[in-house]
Amino acid sequence: MTVKATSAIQEGDDNAGRARTSYFDSPPLDVSVAFPQATPASSFPPCVSDYFQFDDLLSPDEQALRWKVRSVMEKEVAPIMAEYWEKAKFPFHVIPSLGALGIAGGTIRGYGCPGLSITGSAIATAEIARVDASCSTFILVHSSLAMLTIALCGSEAQKQKYLPSLAKLSTVACWGLTEPDYGSDASSVKTTATKVGGGWIIEGQKRWIGNSTFADLLVIFARNTETNQINGFLIKKNAPGLTATKIENKIGLRIVQNGDIVMKKVFVPEEDRLPGVSSFQDTAKVLAVSRIIVSWQPIGISMGIYDMCHRYLKERKQFGAPLAAFQINQQKLVQLLGNVQAMILVGWRLCKLYEKGKMTPGHASLGKSWITAKARETAAIGRELLGGNGILSDFLVAKAFCDLEPIYTYEGTYDINTLITGREVTGIASFKPASLSNRSRL
Repeated sequence: MTVKATSAIQEGDDNAGRARTSYFDSPPLDVSVAFPQATPASSFPPCVSDYFQFDDLLSPDEQALRWKVRSVMEKEVAPIMAEYWEKAKFPFHVIPSLGALGIAGGTIRGYGCPGLSITGSAIATAEIARVDASCSTFILVHSSLAMLTIALCGSEAQKQKYLPSLAKLSTVACWGLTEPDYGSDASSVKTTATKVGGGWIIEGQKRWIGNSTFADLLVIFARNTETNQINGFLIKKNAPGLTATKIENKIGLRIVQNGDIVMKKVFVPEEDRLPGVSSFQDTAKVLAVSRIIVSWQPIGISMGIYDMCHRYLKERKQFGAPLAAFQINQQKLVQLLGNVQAMILVGWRLCKLYEKGKMTPGHASLGKSWITAKARETAAIGRELLGGNGILSDFLVAKAFCDLEPIYTYEGTYDINTLITGREVTGIASFKPASLSNRSRL
């Protein structure tokens, strides 16, 4: 992005202004010229992270999907991702290519959706995240949260009306549960839904909602003022009283357009209330499934980190030898490789448990928390391996290092997810301090 100075030491000094403009207008330095020993991630490295040959566990259809997604991401997204990440802008021009992959809607069958296996949907997510975590979050919010909620909790008319265009990415959706005052304590939402003639009036705020600044359809959860239970609603873009403002200055997932949503007397017709959402437990069902897919984001990111480090260590030379020739570097590289293999196998087992109807919320939460923790470790070691270049987004690892932080936190923080699993294995809920729980019973 070109930056021009608009003032000099004294306002109106045109000569100084022109001098500054000339300086800031100089073209950006080509990183491949600056560091000729290392290829930047705009030319993405081949995938060498499948050391335990996980491909053998996939069906032919799942393998084909993996290669199709990988090809599009490497050819169309890799060359532009660092630029858009630095600008914190979304590359809208890649949406048609992502839509053509036929992955939006994931496991949903019918209504123009692909009806993938949960493993196929997970693999597609990993392949997107391997190149760019933000693009995977864009798809996850749209597909594994918003579309899945409509599929699981919507009426037949709502599915027929909304899912086909969402499956093509002709329209984009977001999913609004988190609020400014309620993140981990999501069941305590304050946004209200009041019944009126012909529909509902929605009042409240949502925060951190991905895709919300440009989404055509918003899935919003609000507390029914009559029943005090959580209900779900579909709100269309530009509804009167609805505003979505981009959250600035993020250090991670900068391409994702997270927004603050404000709803002031937003009218939602009765036909756009989701009949299958009558309590918070209905949203929890969606989150349990989506946490499988979220778990595959850090898997994909870690694959990309290993692939990048593997190429970098073989290309870049110090002390007269490739960095890959040094024992410490080999040890660290193999540690990354081991992390990736373990993460893949945990993620794969989650998918198999789900397919057999055996997956519990505790399983999903343990998978998400453990995998994201291992991915953070992987990113930290990868950053070390790249030395000074490890802090440049051009070489992927610095960008991945930052992108993992919000993934570590969203869809249940590491701590909250461990407590979900802890509750399941002990039978004791520990979310509220004992003093508060006792007080609430008085």
